[in-house]
Amino acid sequence: MVSEGAAVRGIRTERAEIALETLTGDPGAPDRLRRVLEQALVFAGAAFAGVYTPGDDGTVLRLAESAGLPRTFFGLRDAYPAVGRSPAAEAYGTGRPVWLAPEELADCPDARRTPSQEFSLAVLPVPGRAGLLVVVSERDGGFGPEDRACLELIADAIALPAPLPTVSDTGELPADAFSLAMDTGRIKVGDGILGLFGMSRDDFDGKVETLLGRTLPEDVPALMSVVEADHMSIGDRELEFRILEPSGSPKWLRLRGRMVPAAEGRPARLAGTVADASTLRSDVTDVARVQRLAAALATAGTVKDVSQAVATALRGPLKADRIALAELENERLVVTVLDPPDAESWPELWRTEWRTEWPDAPVRAMPTLAAALREGRPRIWPVTTALEPALAEVGPGGLAVLPLPAGGRMAGICLIGWDSPHEFGSDERALLTAAAGLAGQALMRAHAFDAEHELVGMLQRALLPRRLPRLPGALAVARYLPPTEGLEVGGDWYDVIPLTDNHVALVIGDVQGHSAAAATLMGQMRTALRAYAAEGHTPDVVVSHTNRLLMDMESDLFATCCYVDVDMEAGTAWCVRAGHLQPVLRHPDGTTEIATAEGGPPLGVVDQADFPMTQLSLRPGTLLALTTDGLVESPDTDIDDGMERFARHLGASDPSHLGLVADGLLGNAHRTDDVALLLMRYDGMAVRPLRESWTVWRVPEAARHARRFSRRTLRSWGVTDDAMDTVLLVVSELVTNALIHTDGPVRLDLTLVDHRLRIAVADASPRSPVKPASIGWEATGGRGILLVEAVSAAWGTVPVSGGKQVWADLVLED
Repeated sequence: MVSEGAAVRGIRTERAEIALETLTGDPGAPDRLRRVLEQALVFAGAAFAGVYTPGDDGTVLRLAESAGLPRTFFGLRDAYPAVGRSPAAEAYGTGRPVWLAPEELADCPDARRTPSQEFSLAVLPVPGRAGLLVVVSERDGGFGPEDRACLELIADAIALPAPLPTVSDTGELPADAFSLAMDTGRIKVGDGILGLFGMSRDDFDGKVETLLGRTLPEDVPALMSVVEADHMSIGDRELEFRILEPSGSPKWLRLRGRMVPAAEGRPARLAGTVADASTLRSDVTDVARVQRLAAALATAGTVKDVSQAVATALRGPLKADRIALAELENERLVVTVLDPPDAESWPELWRTEWRTEWPDAPVRAMPTLAAALREGRPRIWPVTTALEPALAEVGPGGLAVLPLPAGGRMAGICLIGWDSPHEFGSDERALLTAAAGLAGQALMRAHAFDAEHELVGMLQRALLPRRLPRLPGALAVARYLPPTEGLEVGGDWYDVIPLTDNHVALVIGDVQGHSAAAATLMGQMRTALRAYAAEGHTPDVVVSHTNRLLMDMESDLFATCCYVDVDMEAGTAWCVRAGHLQPVLRHPDGTTEIATAEGGPPLGVVDQADFPMTQLSLRPGTLLALTTDGLVESPDTDIDDGMERFARHLGASDPSHLGLVADGLLGNAHRTDDVALLLMRYDGMAVRPLRESWTVWRVPEAARHARRFSRRTLRSWGVTDDAMDTVLLVVSELVTNALIHTDGPVRLDLTLVDHRLRIAVADASPRSPVKPASIGWEATGGRGILLVEAVSAAWGTVPVSGGKQVWADLVLED
């Protein structure tokens, strides 16, 4: 009776035979030898498998290819004498396998050079005295009968690679061959390779760096891993890379080579061939396909980018009619890419529920996909397979389902369908397996990138104004774009601050760097500017106070800022710059002007800095534009040229649609930095307020003088005597409170706009009046504020420079 273990081992041998038959079907495949050696890791549980081949004189066996852990982990040499007492020499000389247990290795000093953990060693001759198969196992018990049977099959299946290109008697290499000395970096190349690189023999200096200099920068790391390989990288290598042709277009080249270890009097070298990949057979190798997919996924940042890269890399080579990729989110599949994207290319059931999620999106509703996700390996169904309708119509001629594994879970799934009957070859299965692993990992990275990018966006939006206020006599719009590279929070910001007396402050700034610290500082700067502006300071004082605050914070960062205080009534503005770009004005006739506004240093650089003010004149129809350097400066554009281009685009715009103007300006930018843009169109106020002010004297009859000033002013404005008593009562109460409870100057301001009168009294005390909660008959004070509240439509206090302003609004009857 055959035991269960024996049955399992028999099945393992049969599987090894099937795998080896598949691999030996293409003797010319460049990676065939390594893939054969990998079967020793799979079916014999080996930790290392390598092939040693005889040298030119047959006296030394050198390592030609390996798989698994590095040989140095086990103290194995890169070369052994073909004659001697070593297990390698014994197996090579007798033609019989040598099996050594750990205790036997201890008595065989030539088997390894350095101590290591306990392991077993197998040395099997390759038929025809072509070399040796050397295998290491770390499993207890070493190599069992079934392991030995599998290794013998693998040794018989080994076909050694083609001979290396050799130098002719005249010292020349074949046209497509090269030989690179690893110690000096000097390289000999054939004339054909020089032609591919667009060089003549006279132009070439024999240095590998010269050839690397013509390689696309993003392909250099992969190429360097080949040309700078060490002794642990011995064996065949294949690589596709791109070079730039004189026309500027890239050309794909394919390198095939083999590391040859050093010998006495001869350094280690990399020898092989280079060919034009575009002229080779159309069905490029799986290695090249996977390599191109890996290169595309390396630059794919978002989930959409990853999905599109996978679809592009697989659909063409596999000649598929459609590809769909979906993320797995909480047991639901969410489509990220459909190729082709038009609805008519997909099943009828999909078209009836065309949306971002699949029909019957829960995984449990699609048993075929649920089974593939549970097993975690690619599934292929030929044309005759019975599937649920939603899947059968995706691939009536054949369907491949690729679960995308990553981090111990399934990140998503990929469907590939054919309309005509499709035969699935072993190479395609290997390609699908490799692509699934790469896509799963890239999908997880992209998902994390998208999540972090969304978090960054939320933080950025929280630090910027949610909406802009409505302005009297003007319209403002703003735009912000985050950096196009990386995930850091940008330091650009903007703000629109309504002030008293129909003044509006426009602010734009840029904090140094892109980081959490820059974002924090940006929020602090915006808050500080808003607070100082609300106190009623002049623009230069607002910016100066903010600079001192930043200096006191002892931050390592600095910030630039442009602050413009616009008087909506007069059509004038005062501008202060702290190391920032100048405002740009578009006049009503379409001409533009980069304002010549004096500037001070950036905030946080100099403690006692001057920030001069420059006056700007705004006619109705004038467009005022403030921006940051990310919109006008780039690696290939000077900031002055960028400002000129920005002004030209602003002049060519239609100011009647301010939102479209902002979008157009951002659309013309070539940027990598974040961008803030603030536009204001000044239309002028249809109704201008009537204003008068009076400095209250601190004399015994000050309240009477204030009432007299108010009466004369209101009569000149046409206010009737019927409303006069209420106005004079409020004036008396506010002026008296200021004189009694504060020191310093007191100012009375009257403003009339469309039958609404504002009475405002400013003093030097920051303390606001307090309305008493209750008041008795015997109280001697506190009734004034209650009277003001009773007769006014609204009242309140606002901070002003050096004190406060108490105001009350009264609605006057016609």
